[in-house]
Amino acid sequence: MVELHKLPNETEEQFIWRLGQAKDAGLLDMDWEGIASVVNTEFREDESEYRSECAYRKPYQSAKRFFESGVFKDLTSEGYIKSLELEKRELFKERQKLRDEKLEYNRWLREEARDELICENICSTIKALTPLEFPKKRTVQIDVEKTGIAIFADAHYGTEYIIRGLHNEIINQYSPEIFEARMCDFFQHLINIVEKEHLTKIKLYSLGDELDGILRASQLMKLRYGVVESTIKYADYITNWLNELTKYVQIEFQMVSGNHTELRMINQPKGTFVDDNMSKVIREFISIRLEGNPNFTMLQNSSGLIFDTIEGYNILGIHGEVKDLSKAITNFTNTYNTVIDILIGGHMHHLKTETIGVNRDVISVPSVIGIDDYSMTLGKTSSAGAIFLIIEKKKGITQQYNIKFDV
Repeated sequence: MVELHKLPNETEEQFIWRLGQAKDAGLLDMDWEGIASVVNTEFREDESEYRSECAYRKPYQSAKRFFESGVFKDLTSEGYIKSLELEKRELFKERQKLRDEKLEYNRWLREEARDELICENICSTIKALTPLEFPKKRTVQIDVEKTGIAIFADAHYGTEYIIRGLHNEIINQYSPEIFEARMCDFFQHLINIVEKEHLTKIKLYSLGDELDGILRASQLMKLRYGVVESTIKYADYITNWLNELTKYVQIEFQMVSGNHTELRMINQPKGTFVDDNMSKVIREFISIRLEGNPNFTMLQNSSGLIFDTIEGYNILGIHGEVKDLSKAITNFTNTYNTVIDILIGGHMHHLKTETIGVNRDVISVPSVIGIDDYSMTLGKTSSAGAIFLIIEKKKGITQQYNIKFDV
């Protein structure tokens, strides 16, 4: 940048000449009036003194006469010229930085406006739907020292396929219709457990991967619907499913985002569009549609994970993209500076329960979808299902219902 103060051993005329040269070279982003003001301030003279001379150029022109007479011979040296070129480059860099900052700021504004527009359009579309018929508020028992938690994961709605065995038998098949049949089966199991355990209120966790998404090009052949249509159809179904369930029991609902609902363009690496996740649309859909249901509460933790303190135990629900849940529970405890007593994850598509301490457990939840081509290639198969936990004070998990779907 150009030094706007007189340099050591620099005369007044040399100072004026240097500023004039800098302006001519484009190094000073100010007019001649501004230069005159700088000069007057530097020499503590009345500002009007220079302004009375030749429309602000007079000081520079006067300095030019001194230059022509050889007063500034030292300033025409190669070193001085190089210093001017260096100052010009520095000015260019500063201007480039300013342009980059403006571009980044405008990009951020465009993205924020786009997200707000998408959210507004989704909300307006949902609100335009015919309102659901809500049940009457149910009475909740008090002084019951146990809580029920229903957990399901990995619905992968929208995909359809058939997997056959060695004798042409069907090992597993899946479609949107089969998904709905399994959720009806799950619904009936929940009603039976609620009645058996005399529960009037339960927790319900969805551990992500509601949709199959488009993570690999090979998946395109198995998707009946596009990602957006799958999202709307799944959200509409699960909302009605939840609303029907609230006729029998009060529900506190939480959900996490999965990797398959991430809007990942084909062949893009995981995490490229981590904030663009269709689970957010599903959550918004459910929240708006069930807003007036007295038996339904939507909860959301600021971490994006499921977190609850139930009967004195801290419970964390994650999608489950970790190598070892028993190690992950320690990592989460350290990360959030909160003791996690029970860690529950999906993603792995099979049931596994492990006790790692006194009333400390990690649980891998089975999937709604069951076996698919990918799990077959890994040699890992498991029945489609869900689980229901009973947690009691000072005892932790006292009952685990392992639900296997008939369909």
